Amino acid sequence: MQSLAKFIYFKVLGWKVVGTFPKHLDKCVIIVVPHTSWVDFFLGLLIRKVWNEPIHYVGKKSLFKPPFGWFFRWTGGAPVDRSKNKDTVSATAAIFKNRKKFRLTLAPEGTRKKVAEWRSGFYYIAKTAKVPVVMVAFDFGKKEIKVSEPHFTTDNKEADFEVYHAFYKGVVGKVPAYSF
Repeated sequence: MQSLAKFIYFKVLGWKVVGTFPKHLDKCVIIVVPHTSWVDFFLGLLIRKVWNEPIHYVGKKSLFKPPFGWFFRWTGGAPVDRSKNKDTVSATAAIFKNRKKFRLTLAPEGTRKKVAEWRSGFYYIAKTAKVPVVMVAFDFGKKEIKVSEPHFTTDNKEADFEVYHAFYKGVVGKVPAYSF
């Protein structure tokens, strides 16, 4: 299956990878920017197969019920209760504690539309779970996926966000108008 994924990704689609996925990390928060299209989900599934590594995501609890719950679990999903009374950061950080290997992928924008600023949940999840953040850019302008070195959060959120934003500077999403 990995050979087929590589053929599709590199030969058919003509994309490349810049950087190396940190396979040595069993736990991390992966932020993918920009998230501008439904295509991003399938590109993520494809690159996961190219790397041949388990990579996960969280979704609202209702997605994991029949008839499609099996699909979301099969693709690496984990259910989380995102209702207003729940602490989503703590609930998600608890998943890290309960699993030997969990690499959580999130889109800091929280939507596929243009946003003025990112949501900070990913940051607090990484901080609470004591895991690094790995930045991944889906750059449709250059047809490449760019991967950063792991970055542990510090006590200076503003400085950390400057590092994150700098990594994504100039990256173009599938829908360029919504790019970061």
